[in-house]
Amino acid sequence: MAAAEYSVLVRRTPEDVYAFLADGLNNTTWRPGVRSVAHTSGPAAGEGAVYAQRMAGPGGREIDGDYEITEARPGEVLRFHVIAGPARPHGVFLLTPEPGGTKVSFALSFEPTGFLKLMGAMVQKTMDHEVAQLENLKTALER
Repeated sequence: MAAAEYSVLVRRTPEDVYAFLADGLNNTTWRPGVRSVAHTSGPAAGEGAVYAQRMAGPGGREIDGDYEITEARPGEVLRFHVIAGPARPHGVFLLTPEPGGTKVSFALSFEPTGFLKLMGAMVQKTMDHEVAQLENLKTALER
């Protein structure tokens, strides 16, 4: 099992942070690896919403990274799982009110199978990089 977690304090309310994160169309704003994103089904920004993403992949080619929101509690929790692409992690954003803003924690977990089992170090490095992008989220929301 590969897992990664990262937290930042964002000077915005939990509701503001949640609204930005739940709208998958914002992913290109703070996640540089996301080349394009579109809402394809389900209630936009709500439980059951599906977003189709094209991601920067190995060797400069693009790969799928579609995901579905599996739990949506405004201002508190946003869970998702990746449903297309070579790796299909589960993720969660936890939002906690703090003096001066919101503590945003982002965790990913993934059970590699097949060929990806042999690439454990690379998978872990990628996951660590993904959760650390919360720094970009902080910058985007505090502008």
